[in-house]
Amino acid sequence: MKKTSISIKGLFPEFLDWLELEKGLSAKSQENYSRFLKKFFDFLKFSNLEEIKPHEITNDHIWKYRLFLSRQSKTPLRRSTQNYYLIALRSLLSYFAEKDILSLPPEKVKLPKSKSEKTVNFLNPEQVKKLLEAPNIDDIAGLRDRAMLETLFSTGLRVAELVSLDKEQIKLKDGIKYLEIGIIGKGSHPRTIYLSERAINCLRSYLLTRKDKEKALFINYRGKKTGGRLNIRSVERIVKKYVVLSGLPMTTSCHTLRHSFATDLLIKGVDLRVVQEFLGHKNIATTQIYTHITKPHLKEIHSKYHKLQ
Repeated sequence: MKKTSISIKGLFPEFLDWLELEKGLSAKSQENYSRFLKKFFDFLKFSNLEEIKPHEITNDHIWKYRLFLSRQSKTPLRRSTQNYYLIALRSLLSYFAEKDILSLPPEKVKLPKSKSEKTVNFLNPEQVKKLLEAPNIDDIAGLRDRAMLETLFSTGLRVAELVSLDKEQIKLKDGIKYLEIGIIGKGSHPRTIYLSERAINCLRSYLLTRKDKEKALFINYRGKKTGGRLNIRSVERIVKKYVVLSGLPMTTSCHTLRHSFATDLLIKGVDLRVVQEFLGHKNIATTQIYTHITKPHLKEIHSKYHKLQ
């Protein structure tokens, strides 16, 4: 059957295969695309367009879909959220273009401009210290949690990257004060992360308690049950527990430590492109969300050092 005779919805499974094989996206990312595009299929059903073919979609359909996103929800979707749905649709149209399936060009899907800059939550050094030192290191779970928090702040890892770490990657020789590790990050992109002396010492204390044969670096401790790799949700719950104990803002999350890592480097004068490498951002534009945070500090530096004597 020719692809031109298949509906957009009928081509959707092949689109997911394309995301996996050609774009290298994880199962979680594919799940997100499925969720976002379900809204588009809901729109097609609402508009009696369930069998529409790729070549039949028009600018008018895109305009009406944007109105659908803006008006059909009981609680109005924020513009930034609407963009997620539209970016997913753009990706679907990009797939059609790459496979030479006649359709609307992806750039015809315009993204509404956000009314304000994306906000970034980060902690100052005192807050970071308070959070890192919150776990009770008198028990193994506390040692694990301390090592986990120190690793997050030392490396700027995403939580999904953290939970995928294995014990064998942490080679702690005697006297070592710095450690670099190769990982496969988001989108299957390799990068190097770096562990500070603080993080290394905490990991060493934690690993000395590990007598099990588990492969994972961070494992579950639930009563008498021990073992099994921590998942993302478990790490998020653990971090939130210490956020509460530390009296930090409730908006603080695992990703806040990643933001704090990046902000700390930029405030200390590290080049934006170096921070991009540390974070594993494919596009420098993603890293630029931090620049407005550091601008006041740059003003102070300029005022202090750039003047005639």
